Amino acid sequence: MNAEAKILPSEPAMADAAQRVDDYDWQALGDDLNAYGCAVIERLLNPQQCEMFAALYPHEEHFRSHVIMARHGFGKGEYRYFRYPLPGLLEELRTSLYARLAPVANQWNERMGDKIRYPDEHQDYLRLCHDAGQKRPTPLLLQYGPGDFNALHQDLYGDLAFPIQVAVLLSEPGRDFSGGEFVLTEQRPRMQSRAEVVPLRQGDAVAFAVHNRPVQGTRGNYRVNLRHGVSRLRSGRRHTLGIIFHDAK
Repeated sequence: MNAEAKILPSEPAMADAAQRVDDYDWQALGDDLNAYGCAVIERLLNPQQCEMFAALYPHEEHFRSHVIMARHGFGKGEYRYFRYPLPGLLEELRTSLYARLAPVANQWNERMGDKIRYPDEHQDYLRLCHDAGQKRPTPLLLQYGPGDFNALHQDLYGDLAFPIQVAVLLSEPGRDFSGGEFVLTEQRPRMQSRAEVVPLRQGDAVAFAVHNRPVQGTRGNYRVNLRHGVSRLRSGRRHTLGIIFHDAK
């Protein structure tokens, strides 16, 4: 059986993925996003699903582009953007996670005085992206080897950007690689920046702010700027699945 056949699950399996997303305590996850700008979604994928996604990486037919980070000053390592149609499980996760994150995104915009509101359904949001000329899919697979890292950055691909994204660790720390921690930095007005290092195991996901988020201060809400990256890999190989909810120009 080839990698594509393995990664395209049956309808019951995709329904199971949607149910798994719904079963998380989204009030608690939303509280973490509000407090820290990130939240860990434990065991979003099982080990077999992680291995299936990682096994897709060498198969170019699944992807629209291949980026070598060092060529662009992004760090060291590489990644590939998926092409449409996305693998069924990835499509289902993207749809289900968006529905749970959209209320948090809308709350953030309200607190920051931003008039933009996100529709309940992901397909409706993608329609807005496509109408704005952002039609290229953004979910991606990343691959790191010894010495590789991802410089601090923001995944903005056009005028429209959903303010939260998700990264799923497909490899097991301590077995498949060492180093390579997920890092989030928050630049606060007139204050020193704050760093958050997020420990993840295979199959865990982290939802995090793409660009800005609100923070409650003594005089009301203020806006902070965030960037994310991956620290230097000490050994082994690390694969990550990135789920971005806006499409690119």
